[in-house]
Amino acid sequence: MRFGFDIDDTLINLREHAFHIYNRKLNVNVGLEVFRELKTVEIHEAFGLDKETGSQMWGSLLEEIYFTDCPAFEGAIELLNQLEQEGHEIFYITSRPKEFCSRTRQWVKAKGFPVHDENFFCGMQDQEKIDIIKELNLDYYFDDKPAVLDTLKDISTKVFVKDQSYNQHVNIPRVTTWKGFSY
Repeated sequence: MRFGFDIDDTLINLREHAFHIYNRKLNVNVGLEVFRELKTVEIHEAFGLDKETGSQMWGSLLEEIYFTDCPAFEGAIELLNQLEQEGHEIFYITSRPKEFCSRTRQWVKAKGFPVHDENFFCGMQDQEKIDIIKELNLDYYFDDKPAVLDTLKDISTKVFVKDQSYNQHVNIPRVTTWKGFSY
């Protein structure tokens, strides 16, 4: 079978990692309970930042957010390695900016995820993911972002949402944990 995965906030806990960085950079201590209640993908509101300031801060911290020790969600690395050992094909489809694609691929490999370069897609806009997913003729696809998931409603690929506070309104099968996940 062919499995497709988004990376950020699907396989790795990027937003929470960034949340800790924001706390440190802004010299504040906004609690994780605030993070867990956010109804948006963006985290700036938790710190009292407007959209423009929050966007600027995110952009200025991308290197640190993307390439420091962001943890994988529990069980994600093990599941993907198990899928590969069982002979399934694994595809990564991420909207990270093009300039970070090569380093992202290397970083994901270094974390222990099974990556074949030809199965790593990066640098597209969210709305372009649907074309790649269709082209790849995936059996399963996993993502966290409602804007992406909404574009996948009318395809034959079995789509799952990685559970996050901002996607509770999405009514498709939900992954709450990778540990013990069974498709």
